[in-house]
Amino acid sequence: MAARKLFTVAVTKDNHVFASAHFITFPGHRCETLHGHNYRTRVLVEGGLDPEAHYVVDFSELKQLMKRLTDELDHKVLLPIQNPKLQVREEGDSVAVAVNGRPRYVFPKIDCALLPIPNTTVEMLAQYLAGRVCRELTASPGVALRAIEVEVEENFGQSATYRESLE
Repeated sequence: MAARKLFTVAVTKDNHVFASAHFITFPGHRCETLHGHNYRTRVLVEGGLDPEAHYVVDFSELKQLMKRLTDELDHKVLLPIQNPKLQVREEGDSVAVAVNGRPRYVFPKIDCALLPIPNTTVEMLAQYLAGRVCRELTASPGVALRAIEVEVEENFGQSATYRESLE
C-alpha cells in the first residue's frame, strides 16, 4: 500500500480580522444584548500537492480569499437567518429583527451581514467561513483539499475552531 502524502498550510494575517456587532440567543428565552468584538481568523488547509507547482494551495490566493471574506463581515451587524428564535426581515433599506416575536432592532440593510447560520457564536462563524473557503478553493484547478480548519477568535484567548475532513 502506497503512503499518501499530505501537507498542511496555515494563514493568519493582521488583515484577516473583522470588527462586528452581534448578539446570541441562549437556551430558553434568553438573548444577550447587542455588543461587538474585534475578531481574528486563522485558516488551515490540508491536502496533496499540486503536481506542477508543488504546493497545497497558492498562499497568495488563500490570503486574498480570507481578506475578502473577513471584509464582508467587517463593520457589520452579524445576523443569523436560521435562528428559530429570531425573525429577521428585510424591509426596503432596513432589516428588522424580532426576538421571540417581539420587535427588538431595526438596522440599515447596508450595515448588516445576513448569515445562513443558526446563531452568531464563534463556532458557527468558523463553520461558515470554512464552508466558504472550501467551496472557493475546490473550484480552483490543481487544488486537492483533504481537510479545512478555521479558527475564529473573539477575544484574546477565547476562540473556536471548526475542522472538516473532505474525504
